[in-house]
Amino acid sequence: MLSEADSYYSFFLNQAVRGLVGLVLIFNVYVIYQQLQITRIRRQLTDQVFAVDKVETLAQEVYRMALLDPLTGLFNRRYIEQRLEDEIKRSERHGRALSVILFDLDEFKQVNDTYGHGAGDGLLKAFAERLSKATRGSDAAARYGGDEFLVVLPECKPENVQAVLKRLEGIRVEIEGHNLPIVISAGWADLLSGESAKDLLARADAELYVNKRAKSAAPSRPVAS
Repeated sequence: MLSEADSYYSFFLNQAVRGLVGLVLIFNVYVIYQQLQITRIRRQLTDQVFAVDKVETLAQEVYRMALLDPLTGLFNRRYIEQRLEDEIKRSERHGRALSVILFDLDEFKQVNDTYGHGAGDGLLKAFAERLSKATRGSDAAARYGGDEFLVVLPECKPENVQAVLKRLEGIRVEIEGHNLPIVISAGWADLLSGESAKDLLARADAELYVNKRAKSAAPSRPVAS
């Protein structure tokens, strides 16, 4: 028969065991709760990262639509005109040279009429790619409209213009099974003191017209071989 002391001991021992079991259960519940919280937080973070990616993708799309020509990937007319205005202000403020070059694809209409608009688009994209490679990182090249392209050359020396023109000579590309030449006319002008963007472009366009007329007076040659 248990003594009174033994009875108290057994009672408190049972209570302690029950308390320990309770603590273990509480701890396990706490661990499970924390795991669920971590899973929920991870899911929220994943959703937030996905949302950020969507926003970045949308921002990139807006950027492309606002600044880039969708066919060639060069800057569009709206951007290049604003860029030219900014470069003129910078040139006047720091007393640095600034030049522009206008390009026109001489046989673009003939390519379109002979081989279709797909070939014409291919010609524009091929020239845009070569133009990007021919210019410096500080230059800005744009599709100005139709088959016209404009390059703005900050801090440009005469040899920089000639280097660009030299790199664009004698180009032939394969488009839809046809070996086509990319024949260009170009007109360029250096910024004069106090000159506006409109007047600068007008002088470049006038030289382009003169050069194009001189070419049209020469004997014609086949578009493809």
